[in-house]
Amino acid sequence: MAKRTILFIGGGIETVPVVRLARTMGLHTVVSDMNPTAPACAVAHDSLVASTYDIEQTLRQARQYHEQRPLDGVICVATDVPMTVAAVAAELGLPGIPLAAAALAMDKLAMKQKFAADDIAIPWFMPVANSDQLKDITSDKQRSFVLKPVDSRGARGVLRLDAVTDLDWAYRHAAENSPSGRVMIEEFLSGPQLSTESLVVDGVCCTPGISDRNYEYLDRYAPHIIENGGDLPSCLAAETISKVKRLVEQAAASMGITRGVVKGDIVIHNNQPKVIELAARLSGGYFCSHEIPLNTGVDLVGCAIRQCLGETIAREELLPRFQHHVCQRYLFPAPGRVVAVNGIEQAAQMPGVELCEVRVQAGDVIRSVDSHPARAGVIICTGNSRKDALERTLAAVAAISIETQVR
Repeated sequence: MAKRTILFIGGGIETVPVVRLARTMGLHTVVSDMNPTAPACAVAHDSLVASTYDIEQTLRQARQYHEQRPLDGVICVATDVPMTVAAVAAELGLPGIPLAAAALAMDKLAMKQKFAADDIAIPWFMPVANSDQLKDITSDKQRSFVLKPVDSRGARGVLRLDAVTDLDWAYRHAAENSPSGRVMIEEFLSGPQLSTESLVVDGVCCTPGISDRNYEYLDRYAPHIIENGGDLPSCLAAETISKVKRLVEQAAASMGITRGVVKGDIVIHNNQPKVIELAARLSGGYFCSHEIPLNTGVDLVGCAIRQCLGETIAREELLPRFQHHVCQRYLFPAPGRVVAVNGIEQAAQMPGVELCEVRVQAGDVIRSVDSHPARAGVIICTGNSRKDALERTLAAVAAISIETQVR
């Protein structure tokens, strides 16, 4: 019997472990990326050259491949291209989320408007047409605001506005980071923020992954909003976690996703959860491939792969078997040209280190941190307690030296 074949849209480094997992599952793997030397292409059986954001180009390549070797499923990991995935699935008759749901996932303003129409708890928001309108909105000094592109990703162009922010620059910056040139504003709500990852099975949201997001660098990189990893399990009360899970399920239903992956960004404000965004893809930052299995024992990625191939997933497979402590932190070297990188092997061998990845080398240029792609590496550790996992992670981060020179 011929192997079933799965197509991964996007060949970035965070897709590599998922392609490898698919191979261990006995699948024939194909990666589509505009870069033929993308990391995941090197570990897949086959690759296609097409931009992940160019739907028509990807469709042409997928159709041609499908004629030679039929595709059985399509998926993306750590790449925000649910519309491309949904289009391939629809074209080839494969399992996938509805095109309308994928379109909402790619448009933060349309998503929020749908949530508002369905009474999903969200921060106040509205579109912004120009910097004059932005100045008028932010004249309300009783509230804090976040400005963001409607259709960008990786925190590109996302700004927390304060009294010293140049609003003309802020609007231009957000608009320049939007492929469609559209900008929106929403209220910045104080409180803990969470990352969630769920698999929707017959309309029921199974959420094994919940991480407390770390924003210790809000002031350092202001006005840019940069996350520095997170911690699992969440330290929030069980009642709050239950509310979060219900809210994610309601938001997924609002988007029309009854079967598939949803990744949530949630804020707990005045003890009530609100949806910041919901993505229709497997997460980046190795949350789905490393942190959730280490934390809970749940093979979320394996279940997502099987679901995209048309298999029925039992909800019991997504129930946590344990709650181990996991911590993730990123590397933020000083801007400049990298002249030396040391300590990687030492850090990788330290107690509790499950992943030690440095993404820069001598000669690379480190730019100022203004979005998540500027992060130069990542450490993930386990520990006997939350404090233990954090201390191990910080020790591993400290062991790595990335020396830079200002050009």
